Amino acid sequence: MANVTVFGRTHRQTDRQTDRQTDRQTDRQTDRQTDRQTDRQTDRQTDRQTDRQTDRQTDRQTDRQTDRQTDRQTDRQTDRQTDRQTDRQTDRQTDRQTDRQTDRQTDRQTNGLTVQLLYATLPGA
Repeated sequence: MANVTVFGRTHRQTDRQTDRQTDRQTDRQTDRQTDRQTDRQTDRQTDRQTDRQTDRQTDRQTDRQTDRQTDRQTDRQTDRQTDRQTDRQTDRQTDRQTDRQTDRQTDRQTNGLTVQLLYATLPGA
């Protein structure tokens, strides 16, 4: 019986060791799987966050560029309109001044001719 008891203890110890090894292996495998899953989830979350940030930055940059371009175009159009108006006003003023001067000269010339004609048509002239 002593042998049986010793054998039983030895067998139990061997079983315990085997169970421990099996448990360790199972724990390692489970840990690896859990780590992989956690890593994948973390990677996905990080990727999403990074994508969102990148999208926001890109959107902001695009908005700024678009705003600058729009501002430039608007400025150019405004400048053109202002230039046209200024040119028209300048042309009108120049035309008026020229017309006035021409009218004065014409009036003087006409007055001179009228006076000459009057003298020529007077009796005894």
